Amino acid sequence: MPDLPTPQDAAEAALFSECWDAVLSYADLCTSGSAAATQLATEAFTHGIDEARSATARTKTTGRRNPRLPRIPLLLNAVRTTAAAWEAHGQGHRLDPDLRLWLNSEKAARYTGPPLHRPVALRGLKDLQEPDAALLWLVEVEALPLPAVARRLGLDPVAAAEELGQVRTLFRDRCHRNHLDTPMDADCRSYARLLDAVTRSPGAETPEDLSRHLARCVECAEAAACLRLHGGGLPAALAGGVIGWGGLAYLERRRRAAEAGLAGGRTDAAADTGLAVVKEAAPRIGRTGLLVAAVIVSGLALTVSLMPFGAKNDGAVSASGDAADGRPVADPGVSSPPATKRAEGSLVSPEPVGLSAGTGAKSGPEPRGTASSPDRATRAATPGSKTSPKPSGSPQGPASCTVKYDVVDQWADGFQVNVTVTSAEALDSWQVGWTFADGQRITQMWDGVLSQSGSRVTASAEQYNGSVAAGGSFTFGFLGSWHDGNASPATFSLDGGRCANAH
Repeated sequence: MPDLPTPQDAAEAALFSECWDAVLSYADLCTSGSAAATQLATEAFTHGIDEARSATARTKTTGRRNPRLPRIPLLLNAVRTTAAAWEAHGQGHRLDPDLRLWLNSEKAARYTGPPLHRPVALRGLKDLQEPDAALLWLVEVEALPLPAVARRLGLDPVAAAEELGQVRTLFRDRCHRNHLDTPMDADCRSYARLLDAVTRSPGAETPEDLSRHLARCVECAEAAACLRLHGGGLPAALAGGVIGWGGLAYLERRRRAAEAGLAGGRTDAAADTGLAVVKEAAPRIGRTGLLVAAVIVSGLALTVSLMPFGAKNDGAVSASGDAADGRPVADPGVSSPPATKRAEGSLVSPEPVGLSAGTGAKSGPEPRGTASSPDRATRAATPGSKTSPKPSGSPQGPASCTVKYDVVDQWADGFQVNVTVTSAEALDSWQVGWTFADGQRITQMWDGVLSQSGSRVTASAEQYNGSVAAGGSFTFGFLGSWHDGNASPATFSLDGGRCANAH
């Protein structure tokens, strides 16, 4: 950990360790290289801790509690504030280009303008007592298991689930009150009570006129996401409303970092994310298990070797362990993706975890890849590379890959998708193509480089995630908008070859 403020006691030292990984993860999203990410995170962490200490001192002096965020979202807001200061003082070239556009837009101004115009989720979280707000944030956004959060906050693990339900309801009530307090026009005011009633019931249908209004009004759409506790949209509403730019990408990173820590993908992941207390839950494979696995693999190899020569089967394997087309098949063990710049954001450990945006490493400054990146172009044209992206067109021949198109969330005029591709062949780079049937538009993509012309979309590998082992998978995600329909694409291609849809 870089030179950060000195902890005042052991409790604050533990808190620093828990918060640093989150701050660095978001700073990594906001910058164009590892050195810039570390510096941004360090400055923001220092400013955020100073702000938190000052607020605590004021509370002790006056005896009055000032509304404030719990420690992690407070520090993430400090990252955004520090990035804005960089932009204002001539260091904007070190920031992500999309973030720079956002910082100079009306969207960013909402976070620094009049309090009543700020996002409802941000105001609602501030209005909660800090322990309640921390419980909600750690479970919903940081995606930590409830027992681990209960131990961290000193709660009764048995009663934690009931308490979390009460906090969710309390957050909804605070957001509803803040929405009504927001200066709004007559049209928004007329829909406020209807919006409250519709979002209370899981089975209630949204009237057509209200749906049209939510598609036009950003403030009411944000309020709807916070008021609707069912359907799994609360984490996105919290992350997007409290953090602002990159909130959904950060949310995905934290989810996958928590999964990696629980899965035992890194020995230090649990410590970084506060999951050390449940480390023993990770499954362990003993010597007997390894012997059984070896016997099973040997039996499979013998069975395949006795198959009639020349039989063609997708995935047929010869006794020597090679695929039917002569390429080596994937190792039957679980393989970890390479360390990535855009992975979780731990810049100190070179050990990878699944991205699935887990915790990754950066060994030096790496500019974010673009569709015309010289490195990617050189890699694609280098003789002897395992595969090179082919021009996307109509996929031909048998499927050599599978694609899982997972709509994570959908609202009145937008949606979020994760795309997971499993390739039978080893890749040095990749390019996934598809065509939207309903004219959807992608507004933001992570872990891939976007190119869209009309309904045709191409997602290309970033510089850090182009290498994929045979039988391995890679994932990217995006946000999009839709109007008349949001049907999932029917066909996908990988480097010009056809992909089958995974169900």
